[in-house]
Amino acid sequence: MHYVDYKEVGKRIAERRRELGLKQWQVNEMAGLCNNYLSNVERATTVISIDVLMKICAALDTTPDALLLGAVVDEDNDYLRSMTNRLKQMSSQQARLALSLMDWILSQKL
Repeated sequence: MHYVDYKEVGKRIAERRRELGLKQWQVNEMAGLCNNYLSNVERATTVISIDVLMKICAALDTTPDALLLGAVVDEDNDYLRSMTNRLKQMSSQQARLALSLMDWILSQKL
């Protein structure tokens, strides 16, 4: 029988959220959760349902096994996901600027 350590799950959720530069209220909004819900999950004062876990995974662009078990995600894909999530948060003007910056980086001989 497998035991779910909700404190560890909460820590993994908080860590992933911080990696993406998101606030709790933003993830609550993205996942359609009530105010303070994510805080309760991260502190393990609320037992998370599968339905809510899947919503949080979608909001944090990760997998259930990464949050439940701490499974390592392919680092290259993780960078791409982080970049994509940050781009989604940008205004169109910021996104154009980011695209110009990426073009400049690509033109450099690094």
